[in-house]
Amino acid sequence: MQQLVAQLEESVAAVRARWSDRPVVGLVLGSGMGGLAETLDVEADFAAEQIPHYPRSTALGHRGRFLCGRLAGAPVVMMDGRQHGYEGHDLAKVVYPVRLMSRLGITTLVLSNASGGVNPKLNGGDVVVLDDHINLLWDNPLFGPNDEQLGPRFPDMCTPYDAELADIAESAIVKRGGSTHRGVYLAQQGPCYETRAEYRMARQMGADVVGMSTVPEVIVGVHEGLRVVALSVVSNVFSENSDETTTGEAVIATVSESVPLVHAAVTAVVEHVVTAVTAAQ
Repeated sequence: MQQLVAQLEESVAAVRARWSDRPVVGLVLGSGMGGLAETLDVEADFAAEQIPHYPRSTALGHRGRFLCGRLAGAPVVMMDGRQHGYEGHDLAKVVYPVRLMSRLGITTLVLSNASGGVNPKLNGGDVVVLDDHINLLWDNPLFGPNDEQLGPRFPDMCTPYDAELADIAESAIVKRGGSTHRGVYLAQQGPCYETRAEYRMARQMGADVVGMSTVPEVIVGVHEGLRVVALSVVSNVFSENSDETTTGEAVIATVSESVPLVHAAVTAVVEHVVTAVTAAQ
């Protein structure tokens, strides 16, 4: 764990050499969300290999860049594409960028992802604001020795998602004319999409959407003491009577159409966090 702390210090130094601002929010862009990067006033753009120990991204639609700049006038950092366990990364490596964001100074973590809907009330393009999750990754990024410099040995996951920020995100999506819901995200390993039986299982377990990411980052966000909000865009909804095949390209195409809704939610959250930080000073 001491090695991890030393690695994070090297990564921070590499970012600070080109960007000295203190970000208030860290953003993670999921599949199909690359358009959000275009809304950022970029002040420093890092390829993965330009930051020591930063993991590479190989997933479809994930550019794997680390961006620093301004959104709604506020300093933020952004992962333009994330890493996944199914790419062969250890989960401790998957969440490395979140720990880097925390070391850079963020207090709030905003996550996004693409998901398959298992709640029949959902439609493709809907944005689900997460209020809970089920971890079926059969792994945890906190396995191994714990360093109290990073967080507690046993972080409480009873309420990992910030209710106030979720309300703000949901309200912004509604004002933008979008369809939004609160829901539970079930994370499974991937990289294959679920079988019919697995979709039925997910619904019976209480999930509204399923995907292959986000939960490790939420766990580490809580471990780091960050406020966390997560937005899941539904790419398709499971139906027993449908023979439609799901493809990565189709998922990205559907999710991309909802980027304006996610942008509205993210902007509202950033503005709220900045107002709170200013009031506290």
